[in-house]
Amino acid sequence: MKIRYNEAMNITELIKYRKSVRSWADKPVDTETVEKIIDAARFAPSANNLQDWRVIAITESALRAKMVEIARGQKFVGEAPVILVICGDSSTGEMSCKMPRSVIDATILIDHITLIAAGEGLGTCWIGSFDQEACRKLLRIPGGWEVVELLPLGYPASPSPVNKPRKRVSEVLNWNLWDGSL
Repeated sequence: MKIRYNEAMNITELIKYRKSVRSWADKPVDTETVEKIIDAARFAPSANNLQDWRVIAITESALRAKMVEIARGQKFVGEAPVILVICGDSSTGEMSCKMPRSVIDATILIDHITLIAAGEGLGTCWIGSFDQEACRKLLRIPGGWEVVELLPLGYPASPSPVNKPRKRVSEVLNWNLWDGSL
C-alpha cells in the first residue's frame, strides 16, 4: 500500500501505516522530496514558536559511512540514501515542567517528518543510539546545539512490514489517576 502525502486520507491510517525501516531500496531520494518533507514539517508546533531545531540532511556517501560508526555500527543507517540529523538549541532552556524545551520541540518535528515521509512512500527509523560528541564534531554543530536524533530516510526495500503487536488501550490509558481509581 503506497499512500501519497497530497491525497485526502485519514490521518489514523497514515499513523498505522508508518513503520521503522532498516532496509533500503537502491533508489535515491531527490532534493525536492527532502525539501518538501522539511517544508511541511517545519509547521510543527514548538514552545513559544521558537522553532529551536535545525535539520542536517546527509547525502554524501563518505559522510553516511562515517555516520555508521557514530551510530554504534548500525550499518543500515549509512545504507539509507539520506540521514537527517535533528538538532535542538539547548540554550532555549527548560519548560516550566522541567523538560528541555528543544528536545520536546525537536521530537514533535521528528514525528511530523516521519509521518510526512510515510505519506511520500518513504521510510524512516528513529536512532537514539549514537555518539553525541563525535556527531557534533563531524558535522561541525556549534556549541549550544545538541543532536536529538538521527533519522535515516529512504525508500523501503520491501513493502511495509506487518504491524508489530501493540498494547491494548486499557493498558496505556488511565482515567483521572495513574491506576484509574479514585
